[in-house]
Amino acid sequence: MKGALHLAAADPAARALGLSPGLTLADARARVPDIEVCETAPEADRRMLERLADACDRFTPLVGFDGTGGLMLDIAGCVHLFGGEAAMLKDIADKFETAGFKTFAAIASAPDTARAMAQFGSGGIVAEGSEEQAVRPLPVAALGLGAEIENGLARAGLRSIGDVAARPRGPLVARFGPELAYRLDLVMGRRRSSITPRRTVGDIIVEKRFGEPIGYEEDIRACLRHLAGQAGELLQQRGKGGRLFEAAFFRADGKVTRIPVETARPSRDPAALMRLYDAKLEGLADPLDPGFGFDLIRLSVIFSETLVPEAQELSSKGVPTEEASELVERLSARFSPEQVVRFVSRDTHIPERAAEAIPALSSEQSAITWVVQDSGEPPLRPLFLFTPPHAIDVTASVPDGPPHRFFWRRVEHAIVKAEGPERIAQEWWRDAGQAMTRDYFRLEDTAGRRFWVYREGLYGMEVTNPRWFLHGIFA
Repeated sequence: MKGALHLAAADPAARALGLSPGLTLADARARVPDIEVCETAPEADRRMLERLADACDRFTPLVGFDGTGGLMLDIAGCVHLFGGEAAMLKDIADKFETAGFKTFAAIASAPDTARAMAQFGSGGIVAEGSEEQAVRPLPVAALGLGAEIENGLARAGLRSIGDVAARPRGPLVARFGPELAYRLDLVMGRRRSSITPRRTVGDIIVEKRFGEPIGYEEDIRACLRHLAGQAGELLQQRGKGGRLFEAAFFRADGKVTRIPVETARPSRDPAALMRLYDAKLEGLADPLDPGFGFDLIRLSVIFSETLVPEAQELSSKGVPTEEASELVERLSARFSPEQVVRFVSRDTHIPERAAEAIPALSSEQSAITWVVQDSGEPPLRPLFLFTPPHAIDVTASVPDGPPHRFFWRRVEHAIVKAEGPERIAQEWWRDAGQAMTRDYFRLEDTAGRRFWVYREGLYGMEVTNPRWFLHGIFA
């Protein structure tokens, strides 16, 4: 019935009473008059699942969502850190129970087998090679094919995965589609799907676990300094330097705080990294709160590049690259990378698009090489441009000639020298239908002030009354 309320989820006690998702609220109350219900909050559920996924990062960095309100963990290579699969499964269940959650978890060599066993079976550990036998008693709903196909299988007398597996593939695929065979192979472990991590996995990960949580600032910094040294050694072995680092602090109550820092160029110096983290920690709007203490601290190198040793120059002219990079890194860590910028050139002849400000820590390079003007020559363009250009009133001897005088900000400027025009056509592929040609002039007035102005539109071709603009002033 349109507009009727339905059950979105049911706990084990409700399911034991015959209540299941999709049942109308009226029918549910007819069966269980004193049922307790509350409105669904999908956004709150999503935030809670995100927090639980953060907490699971302590077990493996490869944590993903299974699409049904559950979590998938790739624990390959991590099991030995927890004393084996059984101990790891118990540790996960204990931590969730301490936080007030009941878990249904399973470990298997195939992700879809583990999900089916956790959601529709008894959970536990499925030995490698026994996936088919383990999932045979599960209902066909474990295949995740949707209610329509599940009902069709039930009408055909196929109520369990074992029933479906016992039938010939050809007739089943012809009636229910190839997705049935594909999902059956996944759940039975004949095919392997991959887990998509919700976070980028670092090139290098080092961590320190504590038997007793730590909370003193000096202990936290000492641990971070130790991890920075370990990460530096691993980077050196690989001939690389880190560009993006992330420190993750796992609290005993499950909350995770992540603090990233970026470097201006590849680095593996622990002292330099700690200077960045010192500046970052001091500038946090919300100070790092250990609560009941951190039982795990992890340092990840999210992005790294090849680090080639550079020869040191004997000349002392200019600012050393290393010192300039260190200054950029510290300012970016203190005020955020978006507040410290640098300019890169763009492959365009449009003046206002020739340079773009990007974060100084970005590894992006200029599209073209900056043009270096000969020493002693007057500049071709002003260093700073008006955005947007200022409209001016111009008096010229001929419509397409240079100005003799112009008014700007209610002041008249009489021109004694003029150079130009420098004709610049707009990029038609970007300004389709509205692009007009510009004729730029360098002007000097009687007081020696120099201006960069342009006429927009070709007289008699693009417009009948061209407009004039002041784009910049020469210093």
